[in-house]
Amino acid sequence: MSPPQDTTPRTQASPKGPFEREFLPASEHGWRNRWYRWIFHHEAKDERNFDLILIGAILASIAVVMLDSVSAVKARWHDALYVAEWGFTILFTLEYGLRLWSVKRPLRYATSFFGIIDLLAILPTYLSLLFLGGNYLIVIRVLRLLRVFRILKLVQYSSEAGVLITSLLRSRHKIFVFLCALLTVVTIFGSLMYVIEGPEHGFTSIPTSMYWAVVTMATVGFGDIAPTTGFGRLVTSVLILIGYSVIAVPTGIFTAELANTLRPPRRTVACNDCGHSDHELDAKHCRLCAAQLP
Repeated sequence: MSPPQDTTPRTQASPKGPFEREFLPASEHGWRNRWYRWIFHHEAKDERNFDLILIGAILASIAVVMLDSVSAVKARWHDALYVAEWGFTILFTLEYGLRLWSVKRPLRYATSFFGIIDLLAILPTYLSLLFLGGNYLIVIRVLRLLRVFRILKLVQYSSEAGVLITSLLRSRHKIFVFLCALLTVVTIFGSLMYVIEGPEHGFTSIPTSMYWAVVTMATVGFGDIAPTTGFGRLVTSVLILIGYSVIAVPTGIFTAELANTLRPPRRTVACNDCGHSDHELDAKHCRLCAAQLP
């Protein structure tokens, strides 16, 4: 018996985020397409309701993991927490299967970032069944800790997250150059302090001195390594000032790209009369001289 067709009139909106554009639906109609829209789209009311249900389940599962780490709560509610954890695991397993079933290329989704996160959300609970001996309690704790990564699944249910991801991707080259410059400063100052202070003052090696430079530039200053000579303190003061001056650079880069991403698309065409080339996307006349655009 074929599944019922979705006869509800709907204009299928284009995917918003980059991870939505990567995965096409396995079918253009029927239940597979309906599940695809529920899982990967966020525009229609039923799609948003589906997202809200999954967000609630994710937050509840995180709360179960956290409560399970409290000794007093675990001693009293261990059975209930255990049942709840398996309930969430089965729920997320079904969701993971529906994701693979509804996309056109399941293997590509399974090996993507979000596919791996989905797998990590369910795998630890199943793997914990394989380690029942008392000698493996530490291993079980590590596996159970991975369940906290379910909170990363929240990113998939917000189309606005695609804007942030797009802004990060567009600014990656500038941030990479900034990090290279930062590493250069850390290397220079770390080597300089190794020469000035030396092992007798805690700067036992250049990598150790570079660790000190990173901590100092970040204005954290743990105090485990500190200069004692006058020249060393002068160099430290300069490095702290440099840290204050560069700490806002990546924020400014990301903010600028975010503003460009949020700005509506523009039409770039030179006006025949005044030469102005920045217009609205649907503009037919120049906004400065009102001449008709080519």
